[in-house]
Amino acid sequence: MLTGLVIKNFALIDHLEVNFSEGMTSITGETGAGKSILLGGLGLILGKRADLSTLKNPDVKCFVEATFSIKEYKLESLFEELDLDYDSITFIRREILPTGKSRAFINDSPVNLDVLQRLGQELIDVHSQHQTLSLTQTDYQLEVLDALARNKEFLKIYQTKLNKFKILKKRLFELNSLRDSQKQDLDYSSFLLEELNNANLEIGMLAPLEEEEQELVHAEEIITNLLKANQIIEEEQMGIDVQMNEIRLALLKVSSLSEKHLPLFDRFESLKIELTDLSQDIRSQAEQIESNPQRLELVQSSLKKIYDLQSKHQCQTIEELISIQENLSKKVDSTATLEQDLIVLNKEVNELEQELQELTENLSDNRKKTLPSFTEELESLLEILGMPNTRFKINLSSSDHFLQHGKDQLIFEFSANKGSNFGTLKKIASGGELSRIMLSIKAILSRFKTLPTIIFDEIDTGVSGEVSYKIAEVMHQMSQYMQVMTISHLPQVAAKGSHHFKVFKETKNESTFTQLKKLKPEERIQEVAQMLGGEEISETAIQHAKELLN
Repeated sequence: MLTGLVIKNFALIDHLEVNFSEGMTSITGETGAGKSILLGGLGLILGKRADLSTLKNPDVKCFVEATFSIKEYKLESLFEELDLDYDSITFIRREILPTGKSRAFINDSPVNLDVLQRLGQELIDVHSQHQTLSLTQTDYQLEVLDALARNKEFLKIYQTKLNKFKILKKRLFELNSLRDSQKQDLDYSSFLLEELNNANLEIGMLAPLEEEEQELVHAEEIITNLLKANQIIEEEQMGIDVQMNEIRLALLKVSSLSEKHLPLFDRFESLKIELTDLSQDIRSQAEQIESNPQRLELVQSSLKKIYDLQSKHQCQTIEELISIQENLSKKVDSTATLEQDLIVLNKEVNELEQELQELTENLSDNRKKTLPSFTEELESLLEILGMPNTRFKINLSSSDHFLQHGKDQLIFEFSANKGSNFGTLKKIASGGELSRIMLSIKAILSRFKTLPTIIFDEIDTGVSGEVSYKIAEVMHQMSQYMQVMTISHLPQVAAKGSHHFKVFKETKNESTFTQLKKLKPEERIQEVAQMLGGEEISETAIQHAKELLN
């Protein structure tokens, strides 16, 4: 509910500060007095764009602030979505600086115009003959029907699941595309992995294999030379071992003659022992080596596999091959995992699709049950509002797809006169007809959901006196459930308000200003009487005004 409005330096308004109450508020005034300026100021609060031409004094900033009591609107989740601090008494402020820069604040937090518009549409609904296009939109028509069908909770659950369904369907498409692309090279990757697995790769295996290959290739030559070396050492006549014995005897004799030469003997003894060990090792290695063509073939085959793999994968080491092997293994495994993920995801999508189908059926059933009473009440209200022959044909058809409000597609057709063909509101309803249809729908809606403050901007233009009574009565009934403001030229409508404000102009120091004044009971009588009879207020007009106000 709008509880307060402050406007400074906007159009013809220098400084305006006014408080509003619940119920129905009438706003009247002569043509050109500035009633539209009030709506312009509220438009800034609702996020409309502004320019410097709206500043009364171009050297001073324009300031508009509205206060709302929003406890009944249940907007906590919206404030959280918009990252705003919630307060049941909310202030919205808009400033336009002389530089042209515009600033907006909600509860003193700076916001952009998108946030202002998003919140504003939950707080104020400006309704005029030129602002009924939403009535012709299927989404709005379904919102009305769902409010009457009490589908709010079903719809909330449905839309939550629908969002999840869309996310899962997108993920399913992505995984299927990924699987299809992977399938193209999966066979090749598996082949490469199998080659690497068959090579039984181990870190450090290449050098021993290459060494073994060299020994097997040159086995005969190695054996021959080892045996030759051993023969040189152990040859009976002139071998190194025979000569070493002679050297030993010579040094032994020298050391016995002089201890000074004993270290030479000891060193030779060590050399003699090392030669004996060397001879035994040479003999042992010669005995261990054998020519083995079968083993050579096996080693060379293993080396060829490694060299071929290194060439194929363009790498130099076993470690690099093992790294490639691990990556290929992950790639092949991921394809298998992907298939499993697809099975799980497909199951989840199917289950969610079934849940959505059940919810759409519940939504549709509730709507179908509501349609007859809604149509009947809408036609009855319009008959009261001067459209006695109005008929509606409202049907639901089912879509093959899940839509934002279910699977239902609403066909909202209308006939204003007897014998006239039915057609869509957009095609055949006039502005005046749309205005009264919207009023009727809002009147019905107000009993079923908490609606924002509604401002009727001269929607009664061009209607007869009797119909104006009925329009006023409908507005008054709506005000039992919500805050209603009406800008009107009709005394019948103005008199129905629980509160009455008059917009007027005054001139000071050769400047014109727009003012807004809350009328006292006696002033209301004068205002309504003037609306009835013009500037010359007769006693008859006074009496008629009193009757209307009572």
